[in-house]
Amino acid sequence: MTTGSRGFIGGLEILPPLSVEDERALHAIIQEGRSAGAQIARNDVTDAARRRQLLRARQKGQEAESLLLRATFGLVRVRVLERGYRFYNDDLEAAGVEGLINALRRFDPSQGNRFATYANYWIVKLVNQTVQQQAGLSDAEMRLILKFQRFQRSHLDRRLTKKEVAQELGISQVKAQEIMQLSRELQSRRFASAELEDVADPRPTGEINEAPAWVIDELRRLTGDDFDAFWQYTFKTMAMEEIARSYGISRQGMSKRIERSRRAVKESPEADRLQRWFDQQ
Repeated sequence: MTTGSRGFIGGLEILPPLSVEDERALHAIIQEGRSAGAQIARNDVTDAARRRQLLRARQKGQEAESLLLRATFGLVRVRVLERGYRFYNDDLEAAGVEGLINALRRFDPSQGNRFATYANYWIVKLVNQTVQQQAGLSDAEMRLILKFQRFQRSHLDRRLTKKEVAQELGISQVKAQEIMQLSRELQSRRFASAELEDVADPRPTGEINEAPAWVIDELRRLTGDDFDAFWQYTFKTMAMEEIARSYGISRQGMSKRIERSRRAVKESPEADRLQRWFDQQ
């Protein structure tokens, strides 16, 4: 399954993810640039040559930050699409980028993590908050809905009862019924929104082929809890080692799970239709 144009965010092209070595090199330039910026801000550098040197270092640092962000834009795309929205949902796109910027400000490369792994938390947090605001949900309702949806994805082979949901979420059956209904309404809301955008999309066409609701639904059904890993690996937004680390398993174990998902997709009655969509990416 191949991919093509990666699309744009705010007029900036989504770049392929960086290697570990390239990312580390950028972080060194970013830190040097930030240090230079701090010295310039103190306005205590009187030597003209030294000031020009600091200005160049600051500029290089800013360029390195831009490159790192653009190379991680693909993760924003994944997090928006996997919730069933078109990528060009302005609010969710902006929320994901805000999460990415927050991550860049706080990230400490000395801790040994990949930037994308750290940024994923902030992207998911901001995107979920925006979904919550759009749907008018309380914090407690959103947490329960997300927990219910995770439970639901692990039991795609059958319909869950409100008793099972109540036990899993630690709430009453009445509350469980309410959360299940809110989840259905949220799902209907997002798919209806996508259909409306399909009719009148103000963005230029030809930049990227967005994942329609049926693709997300079918892949979730086929891959279950491994949907994130399958999607990230297929679109190369995260390396296999990074995906495995996020799941807390070995690279070999993650490879086997992704291969199992690939077989499920290839053997699906919708395999040809899915393959055509992937081939267009």
